[in-house]
Amino acid sequence: MNPLALDPSTALRMAATVLLIALVPLAWIWLRRRGTDRRARLAALTALTLFLTFDLVAFGAFTRLSDSGLGCPDWPGCYAQASPLGARADIHEAQAALPSGPVTWSKAWIEMIHRYLAATVGTLIVVTALATWIERRHTPISPWWPTATLVWVVIQGLFGKYTVTLKLYPAVVTLHLLGGLVLLVLLARQREAYRPRALVLPGALRSGVAVALGLLWVQIALGGWVSTNYAVLACSGFPLCNGRWWPQADFGAGFTFLRGLGVDAAGAPLPFDALVAIHLAHRSFAAVVAAALAGLAWALLRRGDAATRRWGRALALLLALQLATGLSNVVLGWPLPAALIHTAGAAALVLLLTLLWLRGGARAAAGA
Repeated sequence: MNPLALDPSTALRMAATVLLIALVPLAWIWLRRRGTDRRARLAALTALTLFLTFDLVAFGAFTRLSDSGLGCPDWPGCYAQASPLGARADIHEAQAALPSGPVTWSKAWIEMIHRYLAATVGTLIVVTALATWIERRHTPISPWWPTATLVWVVIQGLFGKYTVTLKLYPAVVTLHLLGGLVLLVLLARQREAYRPRALVLPGALRSGVAVALGLLWVQIALGGWVSTNYAVLACSGFPLCNGRWWPQADFGAGFTFLRGLGVDAAGAPLPFDALVAIHLAHRSFAAVVAAALAGLAWALLRRGDAATRRWGRALALLLALQLATGLSNVVLGWPLPAALIHTAGAAALVLLLTLLWLRGGARAAAGA
């Protein structure tokens, strides 16, 4: 028997805690929207779930960046307890044995808060899916969208589980980050269905949005690979890397995906040149993505209507923020606030470009 397996009473306490937390936003929507129709309440629930999912992505980044991913070394509980309070003796023992290790009192709390937030978002998605099926004749969106979102959040939960049980396996952690952004996109699509707002975007400009969005996804995947392999500081200095324009780098070892953290495919320690390769790939492709986003922002700013120019200004601002925080991660030694803002900024860029593409499509559909 697994000594860290949850007993039924602990599992019930965890489930009851999640339900109580989820009741807070549900009650808030009900009270705030009382007197409105059920469609308006569903729209509000979708918008709130989208907001909390963005917070979840940001807090997940904080969990990873603060090295709290193994703050509780089992899943879904903490040493088979519902919270670090019940696991205080185990946490104290682990922290005393290795004070700078993965298990400390603060890291355990960070990890468990992240799990409860994720479970709360999952509960709200379950409610949204059920309510959309019940009201499917009165909603502007197919109930299969929230159903797909529900399936995806289950997959995300499994990624979260294996992040812990496989001890921060880099490929799993990177997929977990990307999966959180997919969840944002699915919820954004549903939110837009309730409040469709079209933008006048010519076909070429909307295609440019799609290309920029595709490049951004590749760059975020590369950034996730940098973060999960702790390769941020493999290149010191900017624009040079370790005093050279192109230092020695082992791309084969760096981009071997089926391996554990800090080791190669054979289980030997990962060479430093592999970390340099991971960093260089992200840094080099950043120039491509920055050029594409800057060009798109310029094209939006040159449009005649004020609404499109506002999108251009927002894109330019987010791009500048990403460049500033990315540079500070290198030259300032990866400060936690900058690293956190960098991840949240990437999520904001995905959301902005997704909404821009959807609203441009709404205009095209309306005119068809």
